[in-house]
Amino acid sequence: MVTKVYPTDLINQARSHLESWKKISPTLTFGELTQAALSEDLAQADELDSKIKALEAELTNLRNQRDALYQVLWDKLKRLRSSVKGLFGDDSSEYEMMGGTRRSDRKRPTRKTPPATA
Repeated sequence: MVTKVYPTDLINQARSHLESWKKISPTLTFGELTQAALSEDLAQADELDSKIKALEAELTNLRNQRDALYQVLWDKLKRLRSSVKGLFGDDSSEYEMMGGTRRSDRKRPTRKTPPATA
């Protein structure tokens, strides 16, 4: 994972700096850094942010579709296991083959000893 070395409000800072720079002097440059170059970088950042948001929305939609399908699949598996349990019994090898725990293989419930009082 790459650690970010820029502040979370970078775009807001860049916009604020650009507006302040324009108020100071529209023709002021700092070497190769110009208002046009900074404005172009902001436009590219906005474009990439909008693409990322669109892809995140699409990913959320796909995850929701997957989760709904998984729920349907899980319900079918539970019905299948219950049907096998009802048909063959809860101590059958068929029930165990479907992922159930056979009645004879279950642990017997034990009472917990109460804590000793002093």
